[in-house]
Amino acid sequence: MSARESILRRLRERADGTLPIPEADFSVVTGRGWSQEERLQRFEARISSVHGEVIHASTDEWVVALREMLQTKGVTRLGLGRDHPVASEARAALQATGIELVDAGRDIETWSREQFESLDAGLTSTRGGIAETGSLWLWPTPDEPRRLSLVPPLHIAVLDAEAIEDTFFDVVERHGWAGQMPTNALLISGPSKTADIEQTLAYGVHGPRELVVLIRH
Repeated sequence: MSARESILRRLRERADGTLPIPEADFSVVTGRGWSQEERLQRFEARISSVHGEVIHASTDEWVVALREMLQTKGVTRLGLGRDHPVASEARAALQATGIELVDAGRDIETWSREQFESLDAGLTSTRGGIAETGSLWLWPTPDEPRRLSLVPPLHIAVLDAEAIEDTFFDVVERHGWAGQMPTNALLISGPSKTADIEQTLAYGVHGPRELVVLIRH
């Protein structure tokens, strides 16, 4: 019998009976009751406080805002998927702009170096946002792999305003993470940042220097 099995056996054979399952009180991590407008304001305030940039646009005209932002930031090579509606709409709107659209859904070995050395930005959809922490949550797919949001110096995330929820707990509960969580779930709260021993923040050391959240209403 291994040490692990021995310990588990002793726990199961406790003289005072089996250990009861403690009651769980999740009230501290849910039940905020914010309106959609309050959620939007809180999300924007928190993600802006850590150097995230927020752009608002209508659902019908968001690609116009995207095109203008890319031109302002001098993006010439944009990585994006093909299958998701966000990627499809972006591709249609950017065809005549001179921006090179780079397929993200390729075998990683065929374009790993390209991602690190010559891609200006990565565009992704999002599954939603979290108002309490100013976070985005993404479930990467073969069409939109996680490197698309973690490697290029600029990450552009498209978020629907109605998909912002109060807390992380609300997201996990409402979307059934316990039963259908992917192997990769990304929580993004601003551009990449780290701190030295003096707690001085530095941005873009291990990932994107910039994060632009394009919120569609």
